[in-house]
Amino acid sequence: MQQIDLVFWDWNGTLLDDVEFTRGCLNGLLAQYGYPQRYDLEAYREVFGFPIEDYYRRAGFDFSRDPYPVLAQSFMDRYNAGVSGCASTACAAQTLRTLRSMGKRQVILSASRRDYLIEQAAQRGLKGYFTKLLGLSDIYGVSKVQLGLDFMAQSGADPARCVMIGDTDHDAQVAAALGARCILFTGGHQSRRRLESVCDTVIDRLDQLPGLLG
Repeated sequence: MQQIDLVFWDWNGTLLDDVEFTRGCLNGLLAQYGYPQRYDLEAYREVFGFPIEDYYRRAGFDFSRDPYPVLAQSFMDRYNAGVSGCASTACAAQTLRTLRSMGKRQVILSASRRDYLIEQAAQRGLKGYFTKLLGLSDIYGVSKVQLGLDFMAQSGADPARCVMIGDTDHDAQVAAALGARCILFTGGHQSRRRLESVCDTVIDRLDQLPGLLG
């Protein structure tokens, strides 16, 4: 196995500890639009995923009644009003600093809108660890595969020397599309069961990473 030179990081649920807050936003959105169901953390981690439109369907929204773009905007209004209260994930800064000292290049690869991503990383003092922050141009959270492929083509990175670190099965899909290794973190938006079904390396703490990537 070749040494890792480039680390792709997911943002939400991986470096940003926003899982409980996002679950609360989902339940608030359901209440706002008159749906009876609510999700505890375990149930939320089973229903969340990408594309976000499909996740909203699984959560029980009826798009014939409430169009997806309206729901997506209402969710983002709710999320953006409170995300400043979410801290970075435990050991995030320490792990980023250690990997930088090991000579790893680090890039955020997120399905969040890029301007939100940059602002959130800067607010938590993490922006300086990354050579690039890659995010989508809209709020609909479809896929970040193309972002990663475009970056790989432009940077000339060797897929065999790259790893994708995230908290969802979509991150495993991204890693496969890039030809990169995959490591998934259990502290995020999906259950350990779902992560282990798509990735061989699953961790419970971010500070386990330097030992895996040395």
